[in-house]
Amino acid sequence: MDSFQPIAPRPAPVRTEGFVPWLRSNLFADWKSGFTTVVMLGLFLYWLPPLMNWLVFRAVAAPDAEACNAVRGIGACWGVVTEKYRLIIFGRYPFEEQWRPEVATIVLVALLVASCVRTFWKPWLVLLWVAVLALFFALMGGGVMGLEPVSTDRWGGLPLTIMLATLSIVFAFPIAVLVALGRRSNLPAIRTFCIIYVELIRGVPLISVLFMASFMFPLFMPPGVSIDVLVRVLVGITLFAAAYMAEIVRGGLQAIPKGQQEAADTLGLTYWQAQRKVILPQALALVVPGIMNNFISIFKDTSLVTIVSLYELTGAMGLALNSDADWRPFKIEAYLFIAAIYFLFCFAMSRYSLWIEKQLNRSNTR
Repeated sequence: MDSFQPIAPRPAPVRTEGFVPWLRSNLFADWKSGFTTVVMLGLFLYWLPPLMNWLVFRAVAAPDAEACNAVRGIGACWGVVTEKYRLIIFGRYPFEEQWRPEVATIVLVALLVASCVRTFWKPWLVLLWVAVLALFFALMGGGVMGLEPVSTDRWGGLPLTIMLATLSIVFAFPIAVLVALGRRSNLPAIRTFCIIYVELIRGVPLISVLFMASFMFPLFMPPGVSIDVLVRVLVGITLFAAAYMAEIVRGGLQAIPKGQQEAADTLGLTYWQAQRKVILPQALALVVPGIMNNFISIFKDTSLVTIVSLYELTGAMGLALNSDADWRPFKIEAYLFIAAIYFLFCFAMSRYSLWIEKQLNRSNTR
């Protein structure tokens, strides 16, 4: 009879979750990664004290131009933000009426946040969008409910940035889906039209599209017919964003196996039923990072509307400082202020994209 041979004990499993395993896998995976981490940490610690001195300890927060000039090169002058923040945030909107864009922006941002929460994904959300957009334009434009009319050329700052980005994204997404489907159509006329549209728009920079929409398009209008510059700019940004997004969606459509369409045909689904219930949900789930990256790009590209005399956040900042020689030397602090605003919105969108990806991965692993 064979004698019993015990199996040698195996080492305990290594933890893969937690702070220490994260450090080991991301910062100290090998000697090269560890060396780079140590060097970067050393540089960070070397530059941190002077950076904190400039940002915080020797900075001037009071709106005092003389005090800011006294610490120029030594400390930051946040007094420029304290002095000019209303002009930076609201642009040339009438000072005594600035509560209107403030309320309109808060309501619009609240709607965007609500639209990102699954609980609010109900049919009445569409009606809520219509109501909020109507309220936004009523508050901004005035002329109703006893509000003083304010022309669109005086809209600016953060409300204009958020409005342009929001409406461009909302309008560009369905156009992009239709164009992506059109590029895969079996009908030559539709496919050719979509190809020409995408290649034509992607072949020119956005600044050229805005210039054409603002200055060239009115030349082709009948005499006496004029379209507001804000509408023309919104259409230009929307068409530009839709062309890029259409290629992202088309990439997702090409990644779907042919068997999915064949299965939909077997079930007797029509073309649009198959796209709505089978193909598009899978395709869009595959390209969530690309779509969100395009959304972030749209939000930042709104800064280009300054060339057509619409002073959004970046343009309003330049308007606020260029008109006052006392605060003109402190543009760096003003740029850091609006950079923080851009970062806040873009970081929020990127975190939301990651949340969507986790939700999709969770549903796929069930």
